[in-house]
Amino acid sequence: MTWFVGDNRSFFQKFFGNILINGPMPKHIGIIMDGNRRFAKSKNIEKIEGHKSGFEKLAEALGWCLMMNIKEISVYAFSIENFKRTKEEIDGLFDLARSKLKDLINEKSKLIQFGICVRFFGNINLLPKDVQIVIAEVIELTKHQRNFFLNLCISYTSRDEMSTSIKDVNEAIMKKYLKVEDINETIIENSLFTNHSFNIDLLIRTSGEIRLSDFLLWQSNLSVLVFAEKTWPEYSIWGFYMAILKFQLNHKNIQVSIRIKFCF
Repeated sequence: MTWFVGDNRSFFQKFFGNILINGPMPKHIGIIMDGNRRFAKSKNIEKIEGHKSGFEKLAEALGWCLMMNIKEISVYAFSIENFKRTKEEIDGLFDLARSKLKDLINEKSKLIQFGICVRFFGNINLLPKDVQIVIAEVIELTKHQRNFFLNLCISYTSRDEMSTSIKDVNEAIMKKYLKVEDINETIIENSLFTNHSFNIDLLIRTSGEIRLSDFLLWQSNLSVLVFAEKTWPEYSIWGFYMAILKFQLNHKNIQVSIRIKFCF
């Protein structure tokens, strides 16, 4: 699999994309890539084949974002809750992650061409050591690039992120770098995994589920939420376009909400 599939849009897809790109665009899109196992069941294939199809769709989505000049995408790749799945499925997922991250390293020239910085949000220490090593290689390879940010949320939940943030703030107080009275929203926000990210403008969840499943809850307080019926492997660029259109239709209200927030 290549992580860079190129622009294979039809004439009408390019035409509609060019119309959208002239309107207000989200800087940061979050995606809960749900439905890989449901897709596998519907096709009567092994679960791991469904997850492979999900990775292929992620590569497509990366291409969509690059073509639409979106600056950042965060995807829910593996929740801490997923450790409750069977050992067979978890091992298969880590084998797949290991393989796809190595593929990404092998496409170094493309990463440099597009200026992609790959970041990992989550409790990486919970992952197998060899997966941690590959993650470190990807981070080192791309850490100085700033044109586009691909955030892979692995071994992640928002509650864990917030708990980690609070522990870091507490440690700063214990070491007398901070006083209790200094604590505010900004201090907490700067302690999150996403402290160098834009807030989520548009949050997409596939597979018909209408819940956020503990994904970037702090960062999505003013997000436009889009819940798509199709499973993640079946999600198309038209669904992506419709999500952006929904963001644009709500953009004025979002700006009003932001202004009100900063007035208080």
